[in-house]
Amino acid sequence: MRDCLKDYCFELSDAEVLQAIDTILAGASGKASEKVYKECFSFMDLTTLKGEDTPSGVKAFVEKVGRIGKQFPSYPLPASICVYPNFASIVRDNRCSPELHVTCVSGAFPSAQSFLDVKVAECGLAVEQGADEIDVVLPLNAFLDGDYDRAFGEIAAMRSAVDKAASGQGRKAVLKVILETGLLDSAELIARASFLAMEAGADFIKTSTGKVAVNATPQAAYVMCRCIREYYEKTGRKVGFKAAGGISNAGDALAYYCIVLSVLGEGWLDRDGFRLGVSRLGNDLMSAIEQKTVKFF
Repeated sequence: MRDCLKDYCFELSDAEVLQAIDTILAGASGKASEKVYKECFSFMDLTTLKGEDTPSGVKAFVEKVGRIGKQFPSYPLPASICVYPNFASIVRDNRCSPELHVTCVSGAFPSAQSFLDVKVAECGLAVEQGADEIDVVLPLNAFLDGDYDRAFGEIAAMRSAVDKAASGQGRKAVLKVILETGLLDSAELIARASFLAMEAGADFIKTSTGKVAVNATPQAAYVMCRCIREYYEKTGRKVGFKAAGGISNAGDALAYYCIVLSVLGEGWLDRDGFRLGVSRLGNDLMSAIEQKTVKFF
């Protein structure tokens, strides 16, 4: 049976993780600046994943994001707009620039509890409808049962579907795998999930769906970034890190920025290496940059 952890030199206890986080975050405030906050702004996957989302509401949201450059010309565009897959074409057709990517949660998000054929089909359809990036959830029903072969196989199948659909349009698409770290109760389990997802083809590993009780935490982020570093040193392939779930203020963004900088280095501080999945962060980052309350979103 597959066990990706055995191929890597990961030997971190939960206590060591906490100590490392304390050290990193102790110096985080010294990194606060307009430049860093604008970088964090550019790393955002602006997200609307509500049961009451409608085509007109998503279109209005996309158009609002498109006005950032007119009202705040010194600001970078966010990295993407993240929606349910049935809204992919609306984001694609109404975005202000192809640089603003279309991200779709897929693969029976947020639980991943469905037939593999359904998950694979949803990933492919989302790309066909315009998604540049697909966020899927680690099959926890297999992973938590210790069936790592099936968990790996499901991710690999979704990877294949994303690649096939994108290739048919003459382009490439990004696959992010959500580990749902709030349901993984140790550093070792988070590490095992991280390596499994990367070996199965993830371009990014992501903390959380935002739909469970415990979402992104600095501790999970640190473990995941350490695994990304170890994987890169072993394979030479750069995998990105995405923090998502409960990230609502500039201080949160700065904390994850500092973790990525400390563990992975400046080479990961771009849209290919670091993302923040958010629904509330935008206004707080803008307020930190402008040094006054901003309510744009």
